[in-house]
Amino acid sequence: MEWHDAPLLALKFAMPEFAFDIVLLLIFAALLAGFMDSIAGGGGLITIPVLLIAGFSPVEALGTNKLQGLFGSGSATIAFAAKGHVDLRSQLPSALFAFIGSVLGATLATVLPGQLLQAAMPFLLVAIALYFVLKPNLDDVDRASRITPFMFGLIIPPLIGFYDGVFGPGTGSFFMLAFVALAGYGVLKATAHTKLLNFASNCGGFIAFAIAGAVAWKIGLLMGVAQFVGARIGAYVAMRAGARVIKPLLISVSLILAVRLLLDETNPLRSWVGF
Repeated sequence: MEWHDAPLLALKFAMPEFAFDIVLLLIFAALLAGFMDSIAGGGGLITIPVLLIAGFSPVEALGTNKLQGLFGSGSATIAFAAKGHVDLRSQLPSALFAFIGSVLGATLATVLPGQLLQAAMPFLLVAIALYFVLKPNLDDVDRASRITPFMFGLIIPPLIGFYDGVFGPGTGSFFMLAFVALAGYGVLKATAHTKLLNFASNCGGFIAFAIAGAVAWKIGLLMGVAQFVGARIGAYVAMRAGARVIKPLLISVSLILAVRLLLDETNPLRSWVGF
């Protein structure tokens, strides 16, 4: 049955039989993705291709990825908050706006110019990587903000959350860039706050996919446990090493994601420029 034939609110607790090695591959991919995502984002670079290899349809891969990704971003948020790097209570309004933006983006995804977003994404990610490469004195020290906290929370979380619902790749990089460039946060503090808002936007996108019946619950929950563990380890490494590990990994992830999107056969740029 195709995903669009599923009844509204259908819960896919049943899943196809997987060979033991495929299950192990999915678990390892989720563990590694959780580690990487908690530091620099880009965990979907690992999990979505593996879910597709396992035989899930593209939309089920996206929906299941949202489910297991909740465990990773939630785990990292808890770890950072426990060490005082993010005040959950003060950031709840921003998280709510990110959630609302993501729900709206996922709901309107079918009527928005998704091809234009897909074509523009690689260039935006390269620009983010260049910003972090070229910006001097980029470390864990907070600097003067270029926007008030109220305006930042009112504008940035819903916009990036909306993008996450519509398309998704690079959401963590966009949040990082916004916190560093606009809010004046140091790299570690920006990473901690990115995880909270990423968790909120993931929740919004996940709800939309779940309503469409495009979530494989059993495998998603299984991968979620591995994501939780990987994210906790990654958050610990980020807090220990700070900008020394976050900055190069963020740059690498942004560039790798840009290349991955350019090589994607569904990227409209391939047909527009004839390659």
